Amino acid sequence: MDSQLPATVDELGQWQQALRAQFPIITAHPELAYLDSAATAQKPQAVLDAVHTYLTTTNANAGRGTYTWANRTTALVEEARDRVKRFLDDPAPQRSVVHFTSGTTEGLATVARDWLPRLLTDGDEIVVPVADHEANIAPWLQTQRELAGQGVRVRVRPMPYQRTSGDYDHTELAELAGPRTRFVAASHIHHVYGGDMSVQRIRRAVGPDAVICLDAAQSVGHVPVSVAGLDVDFVVFSGHKAMALPGTGAVWARQARGPEFAPAGWAGTPNTVGIASLTAALDWLDAAGADRIERWTVALAARLTEGLRHLDAYEILGCQASLAADSPVQRRRGIVTLRHHAIDSSDLGFILFSHGFMVRCDQHCQGGAGERTGSVRVSLHVHNTVEEVDRLLTVLATLG
Repeated sequence: MDSQLPATVDELGQWQQALRAQFPIITAHPELAYLDSAATAQKPQAVLDAVHTYLTTTNANAGRGTYTWANRTTALVEEARDRVKRFLDDPAPQRSVVHFTSGTTEGLATVARDWLPRLLTDGDEIVVPVADHEANIAPWLQTQRELAGQGVRVRVRPMPYQRTSGDYDHTELAELAGPRTRFVAASHIHHVYGGDMSVQRIRRAVGPDAVICLDAAQSVGHVPVSVAGLDVDFVVFSGHKAMALPGTGAVWARQARGPEFAPAGWAGTPNTVGIASLTAALDWLDAAGADRIERWTVALAARLTEGLRHLDAYEILGCQASLAADSPVQRRRGIVTLRHHAIDSSDLGFILFSHGFMVRCDQHCQGGAGERTGSVRVSLHVHNTVEEVDRLLTVLATLG
């Protein structure tokens, strides 16, 4: 057992039980354990109530009418931009902007399509995290190809990784970065290995002038995210992973380096109900406490890795030095990915669901330099319990 888990359970146990009770889909199915929050998070009652209230009292288009419902919707969207800034602990909200998207994938693509070409000139370099999520790889490569067609040559430098942990190799990054390094794409929490990628060290590695774009899909709503402490220029995240409705996301832009961020083209109708749900979700997360959510999920993940490391039939992906209960290495942020040496990951997923566990089983959209063999990803959130983790370990042990 993780040495910190008993203290965490004693301190946060009643808090966790009260929060778990606020998820209708979870309480309605006590026989099931939802362990796929990295794919999409379940919604607390407060978010469902906010959606119902909006659709039954205010529903209208934003910025396209002068009647009461339209005015309230317009105000809701603008207030939501301020809410995102407050949630991200923005130290200079008067200078930053927030653009709503359908999620992280569209957000990153928008930065790549509408902003990055205005930053780059012939001979510049960009750093791309080739073993992260494909959504944080493909848009930057597409921009490189399109600029090449215009005669602008941009060199892509693969983000270096540490072989033993899957973390970024910040020492090697400092060695490859130079005066033509204009842009760096990175992830905050790795979606397969569950590690905090120490983004603050990227700034020290690449210097004060390079633009850093952060994929925060696995951090916003799961761990505290403060742009006051992260010297990055873009934070992009999905609302559905932060307990809001699907089809909702945001790009936060600092507006300090390079051209100002302003998406091109006609904006069209925003996802107003999704934005209403996002505001409610951020309110709920703030009230719950992102720091406490992180402590709870890190403790559960540690309990899981501590149990798994004694099961010879399994390989645990990511840092091997962080599995033991007494390890001083940083813990996985609520994500534990594993393989059985003899059972295919898809088959293992079916077996686990037959025992009431819902997990993800595939290659997890990882880039070409990442894992090519399927695996089972267990991703935890505040509604998960110690009993669910222990029951999962019991079932996994029977398959050894």
